[in-house]
Amino acid sequence: MSEAPVVEKPTVLVVDDEEDLRDIMRRMLERRGYATLVAGDHEEAISVCRAHPEIAALVTDLTLPGVSGGELAGAARDLRPGLGVVFISGLPKDIAVTKGLVGEDALLVKKPFTADALLEALKSVVA
Repeated sequence: MSEAPVVEKPTVLVVDDEEDLRDIMRRMLERRGYATLVAGDHEEAISVCRAHPEIAALVTDLTLPGVSGGELAGAARDLRPGLGVVFISGLPKDIAVTKGLVGEDALLVKKPFTADALLEALKSVVA
Protein backbone atom coordinates (compact mmCIF):
# COMPACT_ATOMS: atom_id res chain seq x y z
CA MET A 1 0.00 0.00 0.00
CA SER A 2 1.59 3.28 -1.06
CA GLU A 3 1.28 6.47 0.89
CA ALA A 4 -0.28 9.55 -0.65
CA PRO A 5 2.36 12.01 -1.80
CA VAL A 6 3.02 14.91 0.50
CA VAL A 7 2.18 18.18 -1.21
CA GLU A 8 4.34 20.99 0.07
CA LYS A 9 2.83 24.43 0.02
CA PRO A 10 4.94 27.33 -1.22
CA THR A 11 7.15 29.48 0.97
CA VAL A 12 5.72 32.94 1.56
CA LEU A 13 7.58 36.10 2.58
CA VAL A 14 5.36 38.28 4.79
CA VAL A 15 6.36 41.95 5.03
CA ASP A 16 4.72 44.48 7.33
CA ASP A 17 6.19 47.15 9.57
CA GLU A 18 3.54 46.39 12.21
CA GLU A 19 4.98 43.46 14.15
CA ASP A 20 1.62 42.28 15.51
CA LEU A 21 0.00 42.17 12.08
CA ARG A 22 3.06 40.49 10.59
CA ASP A 23 2.87 37.81 13.29
CA ILE A 24 -0.88 37.31 12.77
CA MET A 25 -0.40 36.80 9.02
CA ARG A 26 2.51 34.42 9.65
CA ARG A 27 0.38 32.32 12.01
CA MET A 28 -2.59 32.34 9.60
CA LEU A 29 -0.41 30.95 6.84
CA GLU A 30 1.53 28.46 8.96
CA ARG A 31 -1.72 26.99 10.32
CA ARG A 32 -2.64 26.20 6.73
CA GLY A 33 0.68 24.53 5.99
CA TYR A 34 2.64 27.34 4.36
CA ALA A 35 6.29 27.88 5.24
CA THR A 36 6.76 31.55 6.09
CA LEU A 37 9.56 34.04 6.37
CA VAL A 38 9.01 37.53 7.76
CA ALA A 39 10.49 40.99 7.38
CA GLY A 40 9.66 44.38 8.86
CA ASP A 41 10.90 46.67 6.11
CA HIS A 42 12.14 46.90 2.51
CA GLU A 43 15.82 46.27 3.25
CA GLU A 44 15.15 43.24 5.43
CA ALA A 45 12.70 41.85 2.85
CA ILE A 46 15.23 42.12 0.02
CA SER A 47 17.90 40.50 2.20
CA VAL A 48 15.56 37.60 3.03
CA CYS A 49 14.59 37.29 -0.63
CA ARG A 50 18.26 37.04 -1.66
CA ALA A 51 18.96 34.39 0.98
CA HIS A 52 15.92 32.19 0.29
CA PRO A 53 15.46 31.08 -3.32
CA GLU A 54 12.48 28.95 -2.28
CA ILE A 55 10.23 32.01 -1.82
CA ALA A 56 7.27 31.66 -4.17
CA ALA A 57 5.08 34.52 -2.97
CA LEU A 58 5.26 37.89 -1.26
CA VAL A 59 2.51 39.23 1.01
CA THR A 60 3.28 42.86 1.75
CA ASP A 61 1.68 45.89 3.28
CA LEU A 62 1.21 48.56 0.65
CA THR A 63 2.67 51.31 2.83
CA LEU A 64 6.07 50.59 4.32
CA PRO A 65 8.55 53.05 5.85
CA GLY A 66 10.40 54.78 3.04
CA VAL A 67 8.98 52.78 0.13
CA SER A 68 5.69 51.46 -1.13
CA GLY A 69 4.84 47.80 -1.20
CA GLY A 70 4.70 48.22 -4.98
CA GLU A 71 8.35 49.30 -5.05
CA LEU A 72 9.26 46.37 -2.81
CA ALA A 73 7.39 43.98 -5.11
CA GLY A 74 9.29 45.33 -8.12
CA ALA A 75 12.65 44.85 -6.40
CA ALA A 76 11.68 41.37 -5.20
CA ARG A 77 10.53 40.38 -8.70
CA ASP A 78 13.89 41.53 -10.06
CA LEU A 79 15.42 38.85 -7.81
CA ARG A 80 12.61 36.31 -8.28
CA PRO A 81 10.92 36.65 -11.67
CA GLY A 82 7.44 35.17 -11.51
CA LEU A 83 7.08 35.88 -7.80
CA GLY A 84 3.41 35.98 -6.78
CA VAL A 85 2.46 39.14 -4.90
CA VAL A 86 -0.47 39.97 -2.63
CA PHE A 87 -0.77 43.51 -1.28
CA ILE A 88 -2.44 44.30 2.04
CA SER A 89 -3.82 47.80 2.59
CA GLY A 90 -6.38 49.89 4.38
CA LEU A 91 -6.82 51.81 1.11
CA PRO A 92 -9.41 50.68 -1.41
CA LYS A 93 -7.77 49.38 -4.59
CA ASP A 94 -9.10 52.19 -6.80
CA ILE A 95 -7.43 54.80 -4.58
CA ALA A 96 -4.17 52.82 -4.45
CA VAL A 97 -4.19 52.67 -8.25
CA THR A 98 -5.02 56.38 -8.59
CA LYS A 99 -2.13 57.25 -6.25
CA GLY A 100 0.22 55.11 -8.35
CA LEU A 101 0.96 52.70 -5.50
CA VAL A 102 -0.08 49.62 -7.50
CA GLY A 103 -1.13 48.80 -11.02
CA GLU A 104 -4.63 47.87 -12.17
CA ASP A 105 -3.69 44.19 -12.25
CA ALA A 106 -2.43 44.13 -8.63
CA LEU A 107 -4.09 41.81 -6.15
CA LEU A 108 -4.99 43.85 -3.06
CA VAL A 109 -6.66 42.54 0.10
CA LYS A 110 -8.27 45.33 2.13
CA LYS A 111 -7.73 45.59 5.88
CA PRO A 112 -9.28 44.32 8.01
CA PHE A 113 -9.24 40.93 6.32
CA THR A 114 -10.02 37.34 7.24
CA ALA A 115 -7.69 34.37 7.00
CA ASP A 116 -9.87 33.03 4.20
CA ALA A 117 -9.53 36.26 2.19
CA LEU A 118 -5.74 36.20 2.55
CA LEU A 119 -5.53 32.52 1.62
CA GLU A 120 -7.78 32.89 -1.43
CA ALA A 121 -5.64 35.78 -2.67
CA LEU A 122 -2.45 33.82 -2.06
CA LYS A 123 -3.78 30.74 -3.87
CA SER A 124 -4.51 32.88 -6.91
CA VAL A 125 -0.88 34.06 -7.23
CA VAL A 126 0.96 30.77 -6.63
CA ALA A 127 0.63 27.58 -8.61
